Amino acid sequence: MGFWICATCAVEHAERVEVCAICADERQWVPAEGQRWTTLEELAAEGRKVEVAELEPDLFGITATPKAGIGQTAKLVRTPSGNLLWDPIGFVDAEGVARVRELGGAAAIVASHPHMFGVQVEWSRALGGVPVFVAEADREWVARPDPVIETWSGTVEVLPGITLTQPGGHFPGSAVAHWSAGADGRGVLLSGDTVFANADRTSVAFLRSYPNHIPLSAAVVERVTRALEEFAFDRLYGNFAIRIDADARAVVRRSADRHIGWVRGDFDHLT
Repeated sequence: MGFWICATCAVEHAERVEVCAICADERQWVPAEGQRWTTLEELAAEGRKVEVAELEPDLFGITATPKAGIGQTAKLVRTPSGNLLWDPIGFVDAEGVARVRELGGAAAIVASHPHMFGVQVEWSRALGGVPVFVAEADREWVARPDPVIETWSGTVEVLPGITLTQPGGHFPGSAVAHWSAGADGRGVLLSGDTVFANADRTSVAFLRSYPNHIPLSAAVVERVTRALEEFAFDRLYGNFAIRIDADARAVVRRSADRHIGWVRGDFDHLT
């Protein structure tokens, strides 16, 4: 047995421990029936497959059907200097790897935060041992150490035209990726859960825990928003299927101001 996968979050583990630390944390959850582990072989035996679909020119969404764990949509950003695999999913198969290779493979793999680690080391190995970048502030959550993992902090241009930065909030190292050429040159932000694209597609959320509804403070939301405002972006992709199609930078500011107003008590007269 090479490694184990938490059935709830689909993050890879070198050992089968009593409980997945990521799920036991207050930002996630352990099922009422207790911890359950699985493997790539078991996930494949359930009929699971990797699917790759174009989201816009040079940006592709990668999903597992049926979903694995949290069920994020990974993003493959294609550039002339190499590709970024962002928020890798918790399943990999030969067909999915072949499709990614057809699109140019990957020069780097980055997860926005620990919930999105998926089977990042396995994706790296399948794609030739490409580096997996993990935020220094969140390295303690890596449950499958490997030489391909490299830590980073601050702001880094991981590929020409793709910049990583860590505004924090959801996790201390919570990151976003800014793709300057996206949206026909108007800029795209891959936000992970640092800011969460809401179902109305006109707002975003800022939370410490999304499943357990723990908010961030006004000060942290302002800090995160100011960090994002350093970039020009018209479109925002969260870590699932929802996106903010246009005017996303302004949407982030409006949503931040709304969040700050509510937690500060500005709208108590409405309750």
